[in-house]
Amino acid sequence: MRQHFLRIPAIVVAVGLSMAMGGRAEDKVQLKIEYPKPMFVGTPVPQKVPNLEPPGTKPPVVMVPADATNNIARGKPVTSSDPVPVIGELSLVTDGDKEAADGSYVELGPGLQWVQIDLGDEYEIYAIAFWHYHQQPRIYHDVVVQIADDADFTKNVRTVYNNDHDNSSGLGIGKDLAYVEVNTGRLVDVKGQKARYVRLYSRGSTAGEMNHYIEVEVYGRKPKS
Repeated sequence: MRQHFLRIPAIVVAVGLSMAMGGRAEDKVQLKIEYPKPMFVGTPVPQKVPNLEPPGTKPPVVMVPADATNNIARGKPVTSSDPVPVIGELSLVTDGDKEAADGSYVELGPGLQWVQIDLGDEYEIYAIAFWHYHQQPRIYHDVVVQIADDADFTKNVRTVYNNDHDNSSGLGIGKDLAYVEVNTGRLVDVKGQKARYVRLYSRGSTAGEMNHYIEVEVYGRKPKS
């Protein structure tokens, strides 16, 4: 007598096992970013750089849990490799103002510089969005984003974005593309990795040696117990 077996897709089995173990597949929503108004028309390339993203590339679609759509970096303390900025105050980095206007950005000195945000506690980080100066078309060099468990970035350091193609800043060779700075900034999918500190690097731009930050947003939630 021939026996017949029902073939069950592996994904169904995995979900069933997860639910049997007390877990469940979590619904996610598309993260909606509120972008500032464009300050120039089009996306002209100020000069050629290696591994440049095609102008006009749209921001990625990032899916996050419904309770991870809040900007947890808003108003959080900011420190920097340049503690006395040339222009502006470090608090501008998390003040909620993303416009590329005078008084909305902080200017750091030349060379490799970073800004760092202390979220105040460990969070599941699902996305990081950031804006350099976008009133004029330019490309910032060696843009690297890292997260860590400690303020000195010695514990559980993870790089979530890196477009330093030749390791000129000594943080590793990156596979992300250089891009022309526009009002959409840069949105990075962090996929729920846990950390307390966020650090962003740059090393000048095609417009000059100085480094600029307008705003950094971090989207996440407290870890589920």
